[in-house]
Amino acid sequence: MATRQSRLLMLIDDEPAQSRLVAALAAREGWRTLTVASGEDALATLASPEGADVQAILLDQWVPGDAACDLIRELRTARPQAPLLMLTASTSPLLAVEAMRAGATDYLVKPVGPDRLLQALASARNAARPRAELQPLTEKLPHPVDFDAMVGTAAPFRTALAKAATAARSHAHVLVEGESGTGKDMLTRAMHAASTRAKAPMQVVHCGGMAPASLESLLFGHEKGAIAGAFDRQTGLIEQCDGGTLILDEVDRIPFDQQERLAECLASGIVRPTGASHGFRIDLRVFAASDCALDDLVAAGGFSQALLEQLSATRIRLPALRERLGDVPALTRYFLSRIGEQPGLKHHSIADSALSLLEAYDWPGNVRQLQAVLFRACVFEQREALTAHSFPQLAELLGDNPDRGESRSRGLGVLLYTDDGNVRPLEEIEADIIRLAIGHYRGRMTEVARRLGIGRSTLYRKLSELGIDNAA
Repeated sequence: MATRQSRLLMLIDDEPAQSRLVAALAAREGWRTLTVASGEDALATLASPEGADVQAILLDQWVPGDAACDLIRELRTARPQAPLLMLTASTSPLLAVEAMRAGATDYLVKPVGPDRLLQALASARNAARPRAELQPLTEKLPHPVDFDAMVGTAAPFRTALAKAATAARSHAHVLVEGESGTGKDMLTRAMHAASTRAKAPMQVVHCGGMAPASLESLLFGHEKGAIAGAFDRQTGLIEQCDGGTLILDEVDRIPFDQQERLAECLASGIVRPTGASHGFRIDLRVFAASDCALDDLVAAGGFSQALLEQLSATRIRLPALRERLGDVPALTRYFLSRIGEQPGLKHHSIADSALSLLEAYDWPGNVRQLQAVLFRACVFEQREALTAHSFPQLAELLGDNPDRGESRSRGLGVLLYTDDGNVRPLEEIEADIIRLAIGHYRGRMTEVARRLGIGRSTLYRKLSELGIDNAA
């Protein structure tokens, strides 16, 4: 069994520059990289003593002489349990769908960002292939960038959206906090799209996956010769976004000295590139996002108080999905409609047996995880409707959980759909509601009729027509 220090990643790629980049990034997540140039070499290596320690496989789609999906099937046969990630230059989900059906666990779009690769490798480390159903995907499916695309009616979520919509029209910086996968990236982009700076420059920086020196140069820029390897002057994103918006994802991952420098920049409105003798006045708006509660980090000395004060003109907290489980049905149907529009996939409905499973789970990966689980289910489900059988890992995990039979958020146990995804006849649904009301009000028929908004005579007529015993 390989240890953390000896975890071995097989990279199938014939591009030396990309291979060096992937190997350097993988090392930061605790992986050694074994690079092979072709599919034939990969299969031969897996069959050798050297390949016995391979814990994950990363395949470049453009391996010469190989059809990617055929190779994935061969690799899957050779190493059934290993996470298998695919690198592709295509932004269309079609290739991802075909690759996942062939046996790929996840996919990344080139040029691969450090944060995305590290996220994919972290998922590969924490989950073997049979447990991959509940792993968030690395790439995100495209969504409209506006507030209307953010689905949910739960009070804390609607409060956050209302606050964001108001903040979008102002000129102050905004801090968005919430667990990973709650929709912070989508919210900050929606705020920019709704702001007066919507047509001005906008840049997104994923601070978590970058080396400190690279992040500093990216944000602030540098003069020629100011740092090692600075052969030319580089204009930083802060300067490039003059008049526009800079979105800082995982702002808590910025090194502390750079946090202080950024706080001074925002306070003065002047950015000074590294090595420059003078600064540049800028008009910049920052939307910052953090998975952590920054107050706690400040108290622990891990985040700059000055930067928190600069960013906190408006603070928005996005609730975790487990705090708004009542939104799961609406989110599910929204995601299924979007997934059905992707090439290679079809529109699926959702049966109540599946919805009960989805609503009974706590979703530690939040909305992003729900979307990924639905995407994987749609990739492999041939029937028109997703049922409980479409989510085998989730069904196994929840087992005989009492919440399964009766959704926590709906709480009524009235099924709207049959297992084939079709809507149940209105008479059957009406009969279920009347039975439920009789049980809930303990047979007090006057109260049942009043709560259902009908007269007692109408209630008794319906009992007769629907064949319901009033002891129901």
